[in-house]
Amino acid sequence: MLKQRLIPVLLLQDEGLYKTIKFKDAKYLGDPINAVKLFNDKEVDEIIILDINATAGNHPLNIEYIERLTSEAFMPLAYGGGVKTVEQAKKLLRLGVEKIIVNSAIFTHTDNVREMVKVLGASTIVASIDVKKSFLGKYEVFYKNGTLKYKGTLKEALELVNDIGVGEVMVNAIDKDGTMNGYDLGLVKIIEPLINAPIIICGGLGQLEHLKQVTNSAISGFAGGSFFVYHGPLKAVLITYPAYNTLHEILK
Repeated sequence: MLKQRLIPVLLLQDEGLYKTIKFKDAKYLGDPINAVKLFNDKEVDEIIILDINATAGNHPLNIEYIERLTSEAFMPLAYGGGVKTVEQAKKLLRLGVEKIIVNSAIFTHTDNVREMVKVLGASTIVASIDVKKSFLGKYEVFYKNGTLKYKGTLKEALELVNDIGVGEVMVNAIDKDGTMNGYDLGLVKIIEPLINAPIIICGGLGQLEHLKQVTNSAISGFAGGSFFVYHGPLKAVLITYPAYNTLHEILK
């Protein structure tokens, strides 16, 4: 058993698989269901699927398509995108989703997220916090696919997450998204003492050496997108995942 997880993140948009750079310029990569099948073959331990257009476009949950995804996934699957109510979360769990990821709802439907934690259990709910540096170098929190800025500070956003009592927190560095040049170590250092729950970091993973740069014991998972879908300097689309023995040498 590895002490930390390495988790592919797949971005959905209109039933297509996309990849962004700094939450912009979404590029179509192919069929998400085919990608899930390929990750099955790679024996991935866990996968995160985020519908990046659900909340921003005010779209209802695509239940039929999510069911197709879960039926193909042989690994635990966490889903996020447009989840605002306990009823929606329950429906997703019945489809086979193991964890519910909430982002905008943390700030727009806070009481509903509290109810999700109470009714479904903290371990089922993951808070996703998207963070970006201002021109002055200050970390700020955004939601609705990075289009709206939270009025409070990063610390206040994390205090809210702690108070809600989610089971895990995924912190996404917007400035690092799709760059493949390493995690934001400064951000990791700041958030580690401020979050009570286990932490997943995301944004910037480009090579396995980047995992070694993060030594914080509170990090329970390393997530990434481009690392798992691109290959080579020309970024040819290729679904990849390291062999277990390779990961064991890094995450042991």
